[in-house]
Amino acid sequence: QAERVRLLVQNSPLAGSQYYAVSTVWPEIRVGDALDLVREPDNRHDSRAIRVEWRGHKLGYVPRAENRAVAAAMDAGERLAARVSSLSDNKNPWQRVAFEVFIEL
Repeated sequence: QAERVRLLVQNSPLAGSQYYAVSTVWPEIRVGDALDLVREPDNRHDSRAIRVEWRGHKLGYVPRAENRAVAAAMDAGERLAARVSSLSDNKNPWQRVAFEVFIEL
């Protein structure tokens, strides 16, 4: 079985985490945990929206200012993976969770 090659596409803060499940899953989530990226092309706020989920829980979104390349890759059928890159108990929701997005070759 060939090894997977992953190239880092971006490292971003999680947008909107204060509105979703981060506080509910905070005791369980860990750095390195896999995340699911879900395209939302019909999102009324942003046609390039990408929802970020952890074990079926909606955590937030890829920031709008940083979602163009990831949305284009997903729309082109590229294989992407994501994981939690950092966690902080900072009161600023933009500094609580960061994640990395990789393209798998």
